[in-house]
Amino acid sequence: MTMRPRAAALALILSVVLVAAGCSGDDSGSGGETDEPDPQDAATALASGLTAKDLSKVAFTPDTATTAQASYERIVQELGSAELRVDTAGVKRTGSTAVATLHWTWDLTAATWEYDAKADLRFADSGWQVEWAPSAVEPSLVEGENLDASSVLADRGDILGAGGQPIVTERQVSRVGIDKPQLESADAAQSARALARLVGIEPGPYVKAVNAAGAQAFVEAIVFRREELPTQVSSGVATIPGARIVSAELPLGPTRDFAAPLLGRVGPVTAEIIEEHPEYHPGDLAGLSGLEARYDGRLRGTPGVVVQAVPEEGNPRELFRTDATPGDPLVLSLDVDLETKAEQALAGVGPASALVAIRPSTGEILAAANGPGTGGQNIATFGQFAPGSTFKSVTSLALLRAGLTPETVVPCTPTIVVDGKRFKNYSDYPGSALGNIPLRTAVANSCNTAFISQADKLGGTDLFDAGVSLGIGLDHDLGFPAYFGKTDPDNGSETGAAAQLIGQGTILASPMVMATVIASVQQGSLVVPRLVEGVDVSAPDGAAPLTESEVTALRSMLRAVVTDGSGRGLLDVPGPPVIAKTGTAEFGTGEDLQTHAWMIAAQGDLAVCVYVDVGQSGSGTAGPIIEEFLRAARG
Repeated sequence: MTMRPRAAALALILSVVLVAAGCSGDDSGSGGETDEPDPQDAATALASGLTAKDLSKVAFTPDTATTAQASYERIVQELGSAELRVDTAGVKRTGSTAVATLHWTWDLTAATWEYDAKADLRFADSGWQVEWAPSAVEPSLVEGENLDASSVLADRGDILGAGGQPIVTERQVSRVGIDKPQLESADAAQSARALARLVGIEPGPYVKAVNAAGAQAFVEAIVFRREELPTQVSSGVATIPGARIVSAELPLGPTRDFAAPLLGRVGPVTAEIIEEHPEYHPGDLAGLSGLEARYDGRLRGTPGVVVQAVPEEGNPRELFRTDATPGDPLVLSLDVDLETKAEQALAGVGPASALVAIRPSTGEILAAANGPGTGGQNIATFGQFAPGSTFKSVTSLALLRAGLTPETVVPCTPTIVVDGKRFKNYSDYPGSALGNIPLRTAVANSCNTAFISQADKLGGTDLFDAGVSLGIGLDHDLGFPAYFGKTDPDNGSETGAAAQLIGQGTILASPMVMATVIASVQQGSLVVPRLVEGVDVSAPDGAAPLTESEVTALRSMLRAVVTDGSGRGLLDVPGPPVIAKTGTAEFGTGEDLQTHAWMIAAQGDLAVCVYVDVGQSGSGTAGPIIEEFLRAARG
C-alpha cells in the first residue's frame, strides 16, 4: 500500500520522538544511562568506614556530620580490639531517600556475633548522605547507649588429689572494692585511697585503677577467704562511700599455703596476658603461675560472651549471649593428708626448706611441700642445690660397679689432699670410725676422705651413669616444673672431681630428685616421678638397670646409716626398717661459709627427702623433720 505524503511525515516525526525517548533514562532503571549518584556508593563507603572505625570519608547529613565519628567511637569503645567486618546487604531507594542494610560481623573470640542494621540515606544537591544514628551500629540502640562485651566465665575445672580429693575448688571469698555506681556524688579517688589504706595495699595504683574504670565497674582492691575477712575491714568498709564487700567464689586450695608454689594461683588477667592471648577479656580469670598457668587451657574451659547495651543511667540490656563450657579437672597424685603433714613439719623452719615424698612402687609424688622461708618459690621439685653426702648413695653405686663391695676396706683419714686442696670430714665425725674401715661403715658415718680416696677407681662417665640409674642427672618432661640435677663429669680439675664424689663441686640436685634416688634403691629399680595424671612419663634412654646384687648392697649400706651411723634418730620409728642417708653441703666463702642440711629416707612404700637451706647438719637439722613426717605418715 502506498503511504500518503502527510502520513509519512507524521510517522517520521513519531519515530524521532521515540528514538529520543529511548536515549533518556529515569530512576526506575529502564536500561538507560544516567550521571545521577547511586546510593549504593554511599552505603559501601559507610560500611568500609565502620569496618575501619574511621568515618572521615563518609558523607553525612549536615545535622549529624560533626557528631558521627565521636558517637561511633563511644558506642564501640568497650568492645576493644574485637575484629569487625561490615558489609552492605542491599539498598532500597524511594525517591530522594534510601535505606541501606548493613551486615555486621563481630569476632568476639568466644563467639561470632552477626546481625543486620539499617542506615538512612538522603539525596541532596551534593549527592547521597548518611543520616547518622546509633541504630546503624545495632538496630535497637538509642542515643546514650553504648555496647559492652564481657566474658561469661566457665566453671573452672578443679584440681584433684589422690583418691579424687578436691585440692583446688570453688571456695567462698569476700571481694573488697569500690562499686562505682554506688559512689553517687562522692569523690572516687578519695574513696579508693581510704579503702586502700584500710586493707593495706598501695593507694597510688589502686586510685589509678578506680579512676580508669568505667562508670558501672566494681574495682576490686583485695580478696579474702570468707573465714579470714578481718573484722576491722568489714566494719571499716561501711564508712567509705562506694566501698562494698561482694560475696563470690574463687578456685582456691584447702589453705592459703597448701602446695601453693607448685599449684600456682588464679587471678584476673593482666593487660599483658590479654595482649599476648587475645582469647582473654578484661575480667577473665586465668592461671597466673604454677600448674594453674601450665594447664590453664584445660582448666578454664571455653568461656562464653555476653554483649549488652549500656545506658548512661539505668540497667543494661542484653543483646547477645553464648554459654560457657566448663573446664576439665586436673588430677594429681598429691595426697592431701600427707601434703598437710609435710607442711606442718616445715612450719617452724626459718630458712628455706622443702619436703618431698614419693611412693616407690608407682613413682607418685605424694607430697611436695615448701616451707615458709622459701618466699613462695618452688624448691621442692625445682630447687638446685649441692646435695652433699646424700649423693654418696650414687657414688656408692658407681664404686660397686667398679668392683667394690660393702665389705671392701677403704682408708678413712682425718684429711686428704687432692692436687693441693685439703678435704676433711665434718666437724663431729666420730673418731671411732677413722682408719681402715669397710665401705659400709664409710657410708654409715659419711666419711668424706674414704670416698675421695677411691677417685682413681672411677673415670669417664661412671658417676654420671650411676646417677642416671637412680634417677638423677638426665632431664625429661614430667608435666610440671622438675629439676633432675646435674652430674656431668667435671673436666676442670682433680679437686673438682673429688668434690663431686661427696656431692659438692658441680653436683646439683632438687629435693624431688634426691627422694627419687632413695625411692629407686627402695624399689630396686629406677623410679620415675609422677604427679599429673594423663601425662606419659617414662624412664630416660640409656639408664642401665640396677642389678639384684647392687640393690642388696645399697640397701644394706643405707640401712647401716640408721643402725650404726648418722641416721640413728630413725631407728625407733615404728613400722618396716628404714634406710637413710644424711648430708651437708658447704656454700659461701670465708666467714660466710654455711651448710645446706639434707636427709633422705625410705620406709615401706614411702621415700622422703628433707632439705633445709641453712642448718647445722643433716642428722641434726633435717633428721628430726623427716622423723616427724615418717611417724605422722603412719598415724
